[in-house]
Amino acid sequence: MIDYRKLIPEKVAALPTSGIRKFFDLLENMTDVTALTVGQPDFITPWHIREAAIESLERGRTYYTSNAGLAEARRAVSEYAARRFSLSYDPADEILITVGGSEAIDIAVRALVEPGDEVLLPEPSFVCYAPIVTLAGGTPVRLPLSAGENFKLTAEQLKRAITEKTKLLILPFPNNPTGAILEKEELEALAGVLRGTNIAVLSDEIYAELTYGKKHVSIAAVEGMRERTVVVGGFSKAYAMTGWRLGYTLAPREFTAQMFKIHQYAIMCAPTASQFAAIEALQNGDADIEEMKAEYDRRRRFILKGLDEIGLPCFVPEGAFYVFPQISGFGLSGEEFCERLLREQKVAIVPGGAFGASGEGYARISYAYSVRHIARALEGIASFVEKLKREGKEKF
Repeated sequence: MIDYRKLIPEKVAALPTSGIRKFFDLLENMTDVTALTVGQPDFITPWHIREAAIESLERGRTYYTSNAGLAEARRAVSEYAARRFSLSYDPADEILITVGGSEAIDIAVRALVEPGDEVLLPEPSFVCYAPIVTLAGGTPVRLPLSAGENFKLTAEQLKRAITEKTKLLILPFPNNPTGAILEKEELEALAGVLRGTNIAVLSDEIYAELTYGKKHVSIAAVEGMRERTVVVGGFSKAYAMTGWRLGYTLAPREFTAQMFKIHQYAIMCAPTASQFAAIEALQNGDADIEEMKAEYDRRRRFILKGLDEIGLPCFVPEGAFYVFPQISGFGLSGEEFCERLLREQKVAIVPGGAFGASGEGYARISYAYSVRHIARALEGIASFVEKLKREGKEKF
């Protein structure tokens, strides 16, 4: 009789299931649910981008590409990064095309982190970082962010967290789930702490194109930071290309060479048709970005107004497509609040604790949905909050 407990590594067995996925499982057997849970654009990939992929298939371009990605795709990424964010990377040996931003994060961490290394991770943040660090043998060191600081990492907090074991800082901004961003002067303050250290930075900039009123700045564009930074980007959010599974890394050739080896052995190459679609997106998709961003901004303002009228305090997000209202004023845990909301009003949002302990007492609500859909969800949330008030649970 096989003993699976002896076969499965302890660090794998100990990994928790994603808090997001755990909550989604509750939806499986329910009908007529108004969900604001998924971080996925509700737009269809623009036609000219789809057409480029179709044309590549019609021409029989169904082969492997080079491991690093099509040369044309890497050149397009290089030109795009320079045009949009003033970043300069050589497509020959400083850019990799990956299977989504997720693979990019994974290979960056694996290329840099060894057992015993500490990785600084601001939270709340997306669920993948800490498990990937753990699988690489590193130790996630969580830096709790607060609404009082607009969910931003400060230079003082960073400085206090650094030890002789610190190898990597993960910067997940614009942030999922809070919608917080870091502006140039804030990045410069962080850079002031990092200069003179041997600490690398993984800057996850998948939401870089989705900022409202303020243009995204990459920490790699700050003096002295390019040499220590891996920038992760992709196509899922900006171009509504989640299912195409395509991302990229921008990094010094010394980092890129190591990530390339992991990518080469684990993946071979990213999907060919997706790469041709990406070339078209990068070269001719600026207008698509602006059109979708304008609609997200409309939804952002609509949902913030609705939450304010309901009486749920909410930090004003400046990036991504999420709001992160405070729900702790009713004496319920985040999971209790969201589960009751789901069962009693058939409205689904995600408990903030799924994104780290500092997210407890909040909930992530995605506005990557139509205004009509958002309005229906807000009606359910309003009814639920009124019910809690009648039960005497309001403690704001």
